[in-house]
Formats: sequence, C-alpha cells, structure tokens
Amino acid sequence: MTPNPSLAVSSEVAPELEAARSAVPSGTSSTAPSGTSSTERLIGVDLARGLAVLGMYSVHVGPDVSVGGPVGFLLETARGRSSALFALLAGFSLVIITGRPCPRTGRAGRQAVGRVVIRAVVLVMLGYALSALDTPIDVILSFYGVLFLAVLPLHRMRVATLALIAAAGALVLPQILYLVQKAIEDGTWPDAVIAADPLARITGTDGLIELLFTGEYPVLTWMPFLIAGMAVARLDLGRPGVRSRLALVGGVCTVLGYGGSWLALRLVPHALSAVAAATDGGSASSAWWSDTVGDPEGSTPPAWLLVAAPHSQTTFSIVGNMGVALVVLSTCLALSGGMPRLSRSAAPLAAVGRTALTLYVLHIVALWFFTD
Repeated sequence: MTPNPSLAVSSEVAPELEAARSAVPSGTSSTAPSGTSSTERLIGVDLARGLAVLGMYSVHVGPDVSVGGPVGFLLETARGRSSALFALLAGFSLVIITGRPCPRTGRAGRQAVGRVVIRAVVLVMLGYALSALDTPIDVILSFYGVLFLAVLPLHRMRVATLALIAAAGALVLPQILYLVQKAIEDGTWPDAVIAADPLARITGTDGLIELLFTGEYPVLTWMPFLIAGMAVARLDLGRPGVRSRLALVGGVCTVLGYGGSWLALRLVPHALSAVAAATDGGSASSAWWSDTVGDPEGSTPPAWLLVAAPHSQTTFSIVGNMGVALVVLSTCLALSGGMPRLSRSAAPLAAVGRTALTLYVLHIVALWFFTD
C-alpha cells in the first residue's frame, strides 16, 4: 500500500494547472473583494507550492533519512506530506479555474469545465509517458488526472458542503479501499476487469483498477485532499481571522491524525505487533507518523488501519497529512498578505511554485537521463 522507501518513496508533484491565472477572464474577479488582494493570495499559494517542490526534491534526490539528526527529521517530514500539500493546492487551483468566489455559469462555466477536462486527460497521458521511462519515481500525474475528473462535479458546491464531504471521505473511504483491496487480493474478477479495460490494454498496466484502488496514489483515498482544497478556495481569505482559524483547524487535524494513531496503536491489543509482523519487522513504533514502518507484505491486517504513516492510505494518515497541509498553506497566505517585505524576498520560491509541473517533469527526465 505504501511506496518502497528504498525507491525514495512516491512522487510528490504539483500539476495544479500552471495557467490558473490566465484562466480568469478579463474583468472577472477570481476572489472575494475584501481584505488582501487576489494577487497576494495567489502568491501565498505559490509559496506553499514552492515549499512542496523543495520537499519533493528532498525525497527524490536528497540524502536518505538515515542520516539522522535535524536533517534526517526534515527529510522524513517531507515524505508524503509534500504530496498531500500538492493535492490540497490542486483542489484550490481547480476552483480558481472554474470560478472563485462564485462558480462561472453559462458559456464561461462550460469553457472552464472543458479546460479542466482537457488538462486532466493530458495529465493522464503525460503520467503514463513518464512512467514508461522506468525511473525509481512512482509518477503521480495519471492519478492526478483522474482525481481532477472525480472531483470536478463538486466544483459548484459551497464551503460547508465541500468541507463535510472531505471530512466524510477521510473517515469512510480508507475503510472502503481496504475492503476493495482485500476483495482484489482474494478474487479473480480483477483480471476480467483489466482484460476489458481499454486503458489497461493501451498502457500495459492494470488501468483503472490501479488508478482507483491499487496504485501508490489511489484516487479513492486522495479525493479528500482535493475536496478540502476546494473548500479552502471558497473561503474569503481576506476576512479577519479566517486564516488563523484555518491554521487552527489544520493544527487540530494534525493532532487528531498523528496523535490518534499513536494512541490507537498502543491501546488496541496486539496492534503494534500485527503491524510489525505485516511489514517484516518494520519500525512499527514509528508507524504513527513515519514511512520507516515499511510496506505490508502479503495480506494487510486490519491493524494497518490504525497507522498514520504518510502513504498508508488510512483515515489517520489523511487527517494528519491534511492538517499539515492546511497549516503550511495558512502560514504562506499570512506571510504573503501581512508581510509584503518578506513575501518579496520569497519571490524565487513563489516562482518555483508557479512552474511546479514543469520542474516535476524535468526532474524525472533528468533522473532517467543520468541514471539510465
């Protein structure tokens, strides 16, 4: 269920539609009029995305976390949490394209939806093309393309509705994914589905079953991140106290996710030993926050649902990672809106965030070229 740590874990990317700004028609406001300007808020999003890019690079080309100390801790912190931040920002960008604060209607609305669909298809194709290079990175782009299509029908919903759906998804979808994966392990029906799947035939992969259920970034458990990002984008981030409340919600989610996993693994009888046995002696004691726990080998025990390791696809993992993403985003928004001098000094980092998709593709090509 989780990427192999020896392969620098899974890819963390921001295919958040770099043309988000250009998608806003001339004369149309993409944000609420109060408080900070839309430009300042977009800079804050770019700063957050730039931090995620740095985290991605630290995972893919940085030293191993075994170096220990503060450097090892930072490297370990970037694992999985960078991809969660990217996914949250993807939902934010989707709302910018389809209309913020109010969804576009009529011809403009149809054109915006069409742009998202086209970009989603391109991401799927690009993802499979990069995967064909056979680098150590688990390319996320194809999963992102399907994720955009999966959450696009929700783009007209209000903040409260989106937040409720994201919360319900985080609570329910990991359990559904676990049951589906067990059914895939125990049944022969997936072979029939794959045989009938045109995507599987074209790409030589497991097609939609991989994208939805068995891949490194299953759509079923990554949807809550995008939906939460859509909810954040619907907020009036210029109103006093909104960003601080957003940071508070993020902090609470972080504690509930990682702290809840820590407690559950120790209070549920034999949970730690079951996780350790499933991962062939992995660091079960750190399963509440770290990928060093390893991957389940063979059948995944129910105790795995108590783990919060960044790529474990559990409720605790989603809630904790989402909390970190919300804290980082709210901090970047606060810096861009309240500290213009510091924001200007961080302009290079924001520039990195604006070109995240390009940098992601280039770094995979570079890894293929220099390690082939």
